[in-house]
Amino acid sequence: MTNNNDKMSREEAGRKGGETTAKNHDKEFYQEIGQKGGEATSENHDKEFYQEIGQKGGEATSENHDKEFYQEIGQKGGEATSENHDKEFYQEIGQKGGEATSENHGKEFYQEIGEKGGEARANQRDGDGSSDGSGNGKMSREEAGRKGGEKSRR
Repeated sequence: MTNNNDKMSREEAGRKGGETTAKNHDKEFYQEIGQKGGEATSENHDKEFYQEIGQKGGEATSENHDKEFYQEIGQKGGEATSENHDKEFYQEIGQKGGEATSENHGKEFYQEIGEKGGEARANQRDGDGSSDGSGNGKMSREEAGRKGGEKSRR
């Protein structure tokens, strides 16, 4: 489309220029300019910039995808991770996670989750009365969870 002076519009010029560039360059060219653009962007922007665009991207993705999408990509990611890592990898990341949790939470946190775990187990018992604290010498599951939570933080 041209304007009244037989001049090409910016849109048309951009499109034609893009088509010509695409004809004259290969995949490596685009990878190289993409890398240069990424490096320049990282030099000109801070952590907050990337957090903001990441959040916007995450929000847009969540608006366009349902629960099944996330289940599917989570499963694929989990399968790929398990194919590429061994038992020691999981032990190491489990230990790191436990250490980070320990550094970020106090004794009360562990007491609370111990009590909740004990309560949940007590609510799941099969009705045989063996863990009801009725003087049979056995500790209730709730009590065991609470005591375990206390002991782990001493």
